[in-house]
Amino acid sequence: MAITLADAKLNTQDDVDVQVIDEFSKSSWLLDNMTFDDVVNPAGGGATLTYGYTRLVTERGASFRQLGTEYGTEQAKRARATVDLTVLGGAFEIDRVLANLGPAATAEVAFQMGQTIKSATAFFSDQVINGTKNTSTATGFEGLSKILAGSSTEFKAPADWSAPADQAAAHNALDSLDEFLGLLDGTPSALLGNKKTIARVRSLARRAGYYSRTENSFGQTVESYNGIPFIDLGAKAGTADPVIGIDSKTGASDLYAVRLGLDAFHGVSAMGGQIVRQWLPDFSTAGAVKRGEVELGPVAVVLKATKSAAVWRGIKVQPAVAG
Repeated sequence: MAITLADAKLNTQDDVDVQVIDEFSKSSWLLDNMTFDDVVNPAGGGATLTYGYTRLVTERGASFRQLGTEYGTEQAKRARATVDLTVLGGAFEIDRVLANLGPAATAEVAFQMGQTIKSATAFFSDQVINGTKNTSTATGFEGLSKILAGSSTEFKAPADWSAPADQAAAHNALDSLDEFLGLLDGTPSALLGNKKTIARVRSLARRAGYYSRTENSFGQTVESYNGIPFIDLGAKAGTADPVIGIDSKTGASDLYAVRLGLDAFHGVSAMGGQIVRQWLPDFSTAGAVKRGEVELGPVAVVLKATKSAAVWRGIKVQPAVAG
């Protein structure tokens, strides 16, 4: 069964759970728009939290056939892949004396919950791009950077977006951007980058007359290039470093394009439809310091077809450092 965070919100009757899901959705365009295949059965003490699937690696072509002759044969290529679902999130502790100081909306419990959700969201975005499985702890999943390495949709055309471009350079950049998007097997659902790459895409969209802005269900502005949202994935959890980094010496960065869908790039969750969970500190029992937690999962992400995602490597978005 396929579900989204909006579906998960309908499955809960707890007002706090609803608020937590909303915070995850508001904090991440990816989480708000990604579909999760809710099919993995966590029976057996978690031993079966593995999702197996077939990835389309190479598509086949077609040709004319001269009468009296046979078609040449060729086959589309698939590869079996598996991913282990894992949980992510965080915990905090609060002294009961501090728990309810100040207005309810900004009290310590609300503040710590909000910050934990923010860090969990940032960590998920980081793993979607940079993730790799930790074999020693059996946690984590492969991100797009690793999945797309060496694939047909790893685009490496030279690009220098480090300075404002004249009209000719802008047209060349637009041509390259459209060539990059054309690598996918359909219209991308989003372009994913950091602040600097997204700023360049915004500039190109305006120059081409393909820039648009809409509001999502939370009243947030979503910008688009030719109808394709471009999303800044922000910083990694607990740091100021962007999820999609910039090489400090060359000034180069990457830009990702993804097509979301159960036949493309999507999430996987355990059966039950409860993707997000929270545990508030319980101050009704003895003990001065109480613990709260926020958790997303068990989840993972999978790419069903290599051509449903692409990465443009090495876009220069700031001047290189001499020496």
